Amino acid sequence: MVWAGAALTLVGVAGLIACVVYALRLRRAGLDDAAMRAGLRKGVIANMAALFVSVIGLMLVILGIALA
Repeated sequence: MVWAGAALTLVGVAGLIACVVYALRLRRAGLDDAAMRAGLRKGVIANMAALFVSVIGLMLVILGIALA
């Protein structure tokens, strides 16, 4: 359970890094305000999903340690 949680946490962290890269690309694209807001809306949704996956993974790690 600990290793599965650690893997899930790493997937979440990779998603967070991907969100940062996505936001930086949007910033460099020089979009107008409306397009930037629409793009960032998608980024926020992906960011929350990555955070959720990472937190679930950390919960599995803690649960696995507690049960061991």
